[in-house]
Amino acid sequence: MDSNVSLQVISACIAGEEPAIERLISQYQNGVFRLALSVLNDRVEANEVAQDTFIAALAGLESYQEHSTFKAWLYTIALNISRNRLRKRKTIARLNSSLQAIFRVQIQKAQSPEEIVIQNEKDAALWKALKKLGEKQRIPIVLRYFHDLSSAEIAEILKISEGTVHSRLHTGRERLRIELEQRSGFSGE
Repeated sequence: MDSNVSLQVISACIAGEEPAIERLISQYQNGVFRLALSVLNDRVEANEVAQDTFIAALAGLESYQEHSTFKAWLYTIALNISRNRLRKRKTIARLNSSLQAIFRVQIQKAQSPEEIVIQNEKDAALWKALKKLGEKQRIPIVLRYFHDLSSAEIAEILKISEGTVHSRLHTGRERLRIELEQRSGFSGE
């Protein structure tokens, strides 16, 4: 096979002839993929870039100028798409970093270290008390207060009536209250 495609193949691709398109893709697919992989260092993204490259190349075949080889023209498209992906990846990473910094600042403003320690102790005491509950009370409590589900949703999940959910929530809360009151230093605040 020639290192470059003929004008006849390009004309056939422009006309939408599938065998010519398949020939073009099979001839350059591995090279485009390897180029994208060398830039992105991610096989999945490189595969996506290869697909995007051929879509863009086939859409822009009419603008192909013979002054450069077809391979150089195609690789330029692949390189540009790879670089755009790389820029997007870096932009997303910077955005994530900025958002994390903002959230850290907001959390630090919201609570002092002492408040965080106290809250952690309360959370630990609550989880210990929850573990002491039987499954019939623990699961509805967890679904209601930690997953924010309604009584109807809990009833559907557990395949019990809503009245039974209310009863188990009530019993569970009472048992939690008693258990937590027995623990020193815990107030229901």
